Amino acid sequence: MEKREGEETENGTTQEKGSICGFDSLYHLLQTSLSPQLFQEVNRILLGLNCGKKLESIALPQPVKALSANHDFDLQAFSFSADKESLRGPRVVRVGLIQNSIALPTTEPFLNQREAIFQKLIPMIDAAGSSGVNILCLQEAWTMPFAFCTREKKWCEFAEEIDGESTKFLQQLAQKYNMVIISPILERDVNHGETLWNTAVIIGNHGNIIGKHRKNHIPRVGDFNESTYYMEGNTGHPVFETAYGKIAVNICYGRHHPLNWLAFGLNGAEIVFNPSATVGELSEPMWPIEARNAAIANSYFVGSINRVGTEVFPNPFTSGDGKPQHADFGHFYGSSHFSAPDASCTPSLARHKDGLLISDMDLNLCRQLKDKWGFRMTARYDVYADLLARYVKPDFEPQVISDPLLHKSG
Repeated sequence: MEKREGEETENGTTQEKGSICGFDSLYHLLQTSLSPQLFQEVNRILLGLNCGKKLESIALPQPVKALSANHDFDLQAFSFSADKESLRGPRVVRVGLIQNSIALPTTEPFLNQREAIFQKLIPMIDAAGSSGVNILCLQEAWTMPFAFCTREKKWCEFAEEIDGESTKFLQQLAQKYNMVIISPILERDVNHGETLWNTAVIIGNHGNIIGKHRKNHIPRVGDFNESTYYMEGNTGHPVFETAYGKIAVNICYGRHHPLNWLAFGLNGAEIVFNPSATVGELSEPMWPIEARNAAIANSYFVGSINRVGTEVFPNPFTSGDGKPQHADFGHFYGSSHFSAPDASCTPSLARHKDGLLISDMDLNLCRQLKDKWGFRMTARYDVYADLLARYVKPDFEPQVISDPLLHKSG
């Protein structure tokens, strides 16, 4: 079992590094600090209600709980329901998200680092499979440290072809558990000059490769120097029709772009996964908002995954932002969660430890919310399309109507 570092507080007590005042998550902090009646009302506002009720927890098998205890990963499970329909039966699918820290220091041989991550994930994937998870999504670039802050090209060695070692590793588990697995990797495109891409491989429940999607939006903010390694993807906004529903993958930075979320919805996605790697100083206040808003606006479920821990690299680096050189990104704050189209969401996984989040979701809720709110019917796509078509032209002029008295003298 890995031992996590502790940090000393002002009163001399020790709490786990990356926790919130010693608590796994904001949810647990509030639950412990507030009276049951007050917490119930705060929880209603923070997490919303699913079909008018608080989300129900799912009872998982004892062997799965034992895996969580023995391998020290957070384990939570909840159920999103939908209203009963007269002409359609429920369409319940069980979905899982895995967040994890790296398994060895970044100074270890690359092969050892990758193999250690593989071994670390086996109990968590086993727990998902033994719980009956139908679709499982891993975090962004899960096979490696998130080294794209360093701008050092040696980390390109972690890149692999679509049918590389990580895919072969997961194909066996997908087939074993009859489970679709989304595997975000650093891809090496051998057919196009060894070009690198940030890619999600979709592995079918029979162990087959259904397809891939490449990250649409590449950050150039703070230490996220990712365009040193790969550029914007060229696969559009594909939706993958699987045995368990229509899914899509909006990789990391794409969550900051509302039109990116919209495009997956227009193509018919019922669940959109957002595998990420993001740190507290940069994005944590945005984390619980963006995916939840996307689920509401596009009438689909969203699974948000973020890695965990602080990854320290051998050579300090700077990023042109005036900050002194440093050897780490900051703390990857985990906090993976699900959001539903009715504005409800699950509590988050821990901020500071590995975790598996499981959720049952009745996909009928997607259509029910489309019928209720009519967002697709009331949208003005023709108007938006006209504006965008004009905006991308060099001679675009914004539609601004100025007060005629604004610049009048005297």
